[in-house]
Amino acid sequence: MPFLLVIIVIGAAAGFLATRMMKVQTDVPTTIVIGIVGSVIGWALIRFLIAVTSWAAMFVGGVIGAMVLIWAWRTYISK
Repeated sequence: MPFLLVIIVIGAAAGFLATRMMKVQTDVPTTIVIGIVGSVIGWALIRFLIAVTSWAAMFVGGVIGAMVLIWAWRTYISK
């Protein structure tokens, strides 16, 4: 139950800010619904972007790590 209350409060605040920034006049329930739905969409988008960038960072890190290993092998071991 407290989680639902947090969602409603955050949604209301997000909806209020979004409707003011976009200069939209709505009633309180509509503002809350806009905020809740917008929060869910934004949360999903952020989660997706974090997942994609973390995979990309892992790939880049893997390539750099492999290059360092090859350099160390050539420099110190294989003479």
